[in-house]
Amino acid sequence: MRDNFRKKEKDEDFIFGIHPVLEALKAGKPFEKLLLQTPFESAGIKEVIKLSKENNIEYKSVPAIVLDRLTTKNHQGVIAYLSPVEFYDLEEIVTSVFEKGKDPLILILDKITDVRNFGAIARTAECFGVDAILVPNQGGARIGSDAIKTSAGALLKIPICKSANLKLSLLLLQQLGFKIGAATEKSTSICYQQDLSGPLALIMGSEELGVSKEYLKLSSHSLRIPLVGEIASLNVSVAAGILLYEIHKQRTI
Repeated sequence: MRDNFRKKEKDEDFIFGIHPVLEALKAGKPFEKLLLQTPFESAGIKEVIKLSKENNIEYKSVPAIVLDRLTTKNHQGVIAYLSPVEFYDLEEIVTSVFEKGKDPLILILDKITDVRNFGAIARTAECFGVDAILVPNQGGARIGSDAIKTSAGALLKIPICKSANLKLSLLLLQQLGFKIGAATEKSTSICYQQDLSGPLALIMGSEELGVSKEYLKLSSHSLRIPLVGEIASLNVSVAAGILLYEIHKQRTI
């Protein structure tokens, strides 16, 4: 059992210790997740917090036992997961697409935590010309080697944007002239009966919870995929593929 624990520890793509994390912050490395032990007593951890705020990197406060379970080595109260992908500014991506004379298509993933689903969605998104995928800073799938493998490398090709507040990001997109479409089986509107042309942001929610109610309220289009079988719902990656194909069809045919 001890060997299994050590193998898991070796396979995890994180760095630990105050100095290595500080160097990664100073070098501008993209962070997926930053865990800091409470209470914040050492000067080193306080410096990590300072640089994190300067670089708009969110950190999570955790007790020592959480970090101890991740590594048996001296983590000094700091563990950071580095991201293998760069993160982009949403507004800059949208502006760039507009400047090319195109209607942007943004895919928003709300509480989708399964890495394989995330990777499969990213693969489909790249195939159907999605301009960027927007994910929350917290509460989403880790963008690590497993996600990249499942996406067949699509996560290295399509811009990924992070948001500290998806509601504010949706309001920004509305101000920029976007339609907001939300996938929900509770909608009375069938997806192919709606006009999905023009600048569009498509929200996909988790299979358990669906799209959050506050985001549904901000949506101009609620999209339902018509089903004829006895099973009432689809896997989220399959549903995303169907909706992205419908959007692609309306824009190209």
